[in-house]
Amino acid sequence: MTRAVGEISEIRRYPVKSFAGERLDTCMIDSYGIYGDRFCAFYDERKEGWDSFFTARKNASMLSYQARLIGETVMVKGPDGRSFGWNEELLSEIQPLSRQKLSMKSYSAPNPENPELKSVDLGSILIITDTSLRKLEDLWGKALDHRRFRANFLITLSDSSFDEGEWMGKQLEVGDAALQVDQYCERCSMITLDPDSLERDASLLKRVNEELNLKFGVYASVKQTGNVRIGDKVYIK
Repeated sequence: MTRAVGEISEIRRYPVKSFAGERLDTCMIDSYGIYGDRFCAFYDERKEGWDSFFTARKNASMLSYQARLIGETVMVKGPDGRSFGWNEELLSEIQPLSRQKLSMKSYSAPNPENPELKSVDLGSILIITDTSLRKLEDLWGKALDHRRFRANFLITLSDSSFDEGEWMGKQLEVGDAALQVDQYCERCSMITLDPDSLERDASLLKRVNEELNLKFGVYASVKQTGNVRIGDKVYIK
């Protein structure tokens, strides 16, 4: 049986890993997630796997750069208003933020026979809900900017008593796409950073650890590609 649980109230894409992203009215869900999400990343060639990526966990100033995908081109706006492409000029701009030599990596469209998650994290799409945000605000005792959690979808639930933990292993249908909820997102120090001021407040991560065992939001994999728009109803199957 399929039933409605809410609707998409915000879509966000992050073309460069650990840069600020962009708000979208509509998006294409590809086999690895939102098309254009984490298309590009900075990394340390001496390291392997996820440890090789240079992110805002190592230098919060990464979040002061905003990335957009225009067609197939990644464009970046710096904190001082200057514009960059995904090129050596941007690398020269970011290199001083790291003590280690950085390299740039960009990803082509995934091969259907060998799908690639690009530089996304453990799951293809990260989802949070308005209900969970309000609950965490009550636990923390402060107003929360949902951008701290760098989710792809913010869902406004139709039943505020619903817990997305009940979605585990189930399928969500939204727009033309279908997603399977696989696991919780385990939070790290990234959420302690205010997305605008970059001020750090470690008390948020402490509260998420104490009250939620570091789990906030869920990861979903793609079962069916398609378009998703703001206002699309979300159904659970």
